[in-house]
Amino acid sequence: MIEKTINNLPYRARIYINNQVLLPANLVKALNLEWVRYANIVISHRDAVIELEKVLLLRTKRTASRQFTIPKEIREKYGIMPLDEIEIISIEPIKARKSKP
Repeated sequence: MIEKTINNLPYRARIYINNQVLLPANLVKALNLEWVRYANIVISHRDAVIELEKVLLLRTKRTASRQFTIPKEIREKYGIMPLDEIEIISIEPIKARKSKP
């Protein structure tokens, strides 16, 4: 059996029924996103390049994988439907601001 390791971008993913996209643990670890909570993500869908800003990366308790939801306005504007395939072009972590003393 040939195992395909996903460790770089661009990455092709399918949109789940709940409008979320999975970032596999191998990709999250390779991009050093394990402790990132928010990110700016650029995706492409049917030749349209779409920028998603301040996306919350959802995590599970025991894995490094992450999921994010594509906002409803974006889905409606570009006709993105569940089970469509998208390409994740870039993920830019948003650093947390330091709180004021």
